[in-house]
Amino acid sequence: MTDLIVRKMRFAFADHHVPFLWNQDNPAFSSMANAVSFLAIAFEKMIGQMIPEAMPFIADPEIAEEAQAFVRQEGQHSMAHRQHAKGLIKSYPALKETLDEVLAAFDDLTANTPLKYRLAYTADLEATFTPVFKLMLDHDDTLFAPGDDRVASLFLWHFVEEVEHRSSALIIYDAVVDDPWYRMRVAPSIFKHVWGVLRIACEGFNKHVPVEERKIDALSMFGMQARKKALMQRLPFFNTPNDGPFANAFAHLPVREQLTAMAGVVRSQIPGHDPTHEKLPVLADEWFNRYDAGYDVTQWYTAGNAAETKTGTAHV
Repeated sequence: MTDLIVRKMRFAFADHHVPFLWNQDNPAFSSMANAVSFLAIAFEKMIGQMIPEAMPFIADPEIAEEAQAFVRQEGQHSMAHRQHAKGLIKSYPALKETLDEVLAAFDDLTANTPLKYRLAYTADLEATFTPVFKLMLDHDDTLFAPGDDRVASLFLWHFVEEVEHRSSALIIYDAVVDDPWYRMRVAPSIFKHVWGVLRIACEGFNKHVPVEERKIDALSMFGMQARKKALMQRLPFFNTPNDGPFANAFAHLPVREQLTAMAGVVRSQIPGHDPTHEKLPVLADEWFNRYDAGYDVTQWYTAGNAAETKTGTAHV
């Protein structure tokens, strides 16, 4: 029997304005997270179409149950990110065009690649999440806490559930394809596609969100490419547009921890990798314990204060 729990979350994005710059202390992270939101909608749509296609090839009933719980969790993530994107599109209607382009990139995969490639895509990308999200969740005090609590809580929930089902995609891949070397061979094309989709989102942000409201060039998350663009801006014969200053969302994080996360990403693609044994973020256990205790995890940073105010016990 699977240990996964399908949690249905609603983050009140329709209640009031959803800011693009949801963490004003870190515009680069705000933009990066918004791009991840767009990616998540399309990626999880692909998963939702892929798992029913894979089910006839899964003979083990326990793995079949795991696959069903996995796709249901991912479906909840997609729904919540759609509400986040809908809030952004309400403020910047032309972002609908960008979201459609992101969706089309994954619809193309569904239509034109074999099932084993999409299973490898899912297993490869999901395998990177635990080391990357551990880095982020270990520093939630600067990356999430200062921001809009709805957006921050959406990402905390999504990321801890990705940690929870960190082995699911690989289990499903092994049950259907059972070829670790194929997964490694196609990894370069998979991550090229992932970065290409993120670039579509970021270029859309630059095009449709005024620089006064995003504060930075949304392509900042692309590192070397961002530096190349900055260099080309200084050379007049390239006529490269200036979409704002570049910034590093993780510049304030310890370099050693960033390198550890990067090593974890590389390790995750090696045949024989078992996500079960990954080091987990402390915040994940705290989140699950609070959820089980009935805490309002859709307002992770403010629910406690709201409860105190309601009962008249708030500190003044």
